[in-house]
Amino acid sequence: MTKTAFVCTVEHINHVGIAVRDIEATLSFYGRIFGAGTEEIESLEDQGIRAALVRVGGSQLEFIQPIDPDNSVARFIGRRGEGLHHLCFEVEDLDAKLKLLDEEGIQLIDRTPRKGLTGSIAFLHPKSTGGTLIELVDQDTARR
Repeated sequence: MTKTAFVCTVEHINHVGIAVRDIEATLSFYGRIFGAGTEEIESLEDQGIRAALVRVGGSQLEFIQPIDPDNSVARFIGRRGEGLHHLCFEVEDLDAKLKLLDEEGIQLIDRTPRKGLTGSIAFLHPKSTGGTLIELVDQDTARR
């Protein structure tokens, strides 16, 4: 099958998102055990989180800590505990991909891209993806 035969061709996994209660302790652990570089923790007030993107080997992890006790990350931790929160796929032309996904009946959390820690992002609802929260990041804006 050719690359254009798919609704949403993925270039690669940009990062794996992990929900945590204490981002400083998590960064310390990953640095000490896996040699993850210490990255700046950024506050994303509009999302109610503190986040850091770190490189571990050839991969990236995004640690997210809720600062708003009522946001989706806080609810996630309350229901499931700390752990895997989402997968982020890097795609070309995020606007166009969202339109195609919508036409395919995929439930979108974001109908238009918004600014995120890794670039221009949008989320797909887990109800449409077999239970996994999927983040898409536009490859032209992606942090690597």
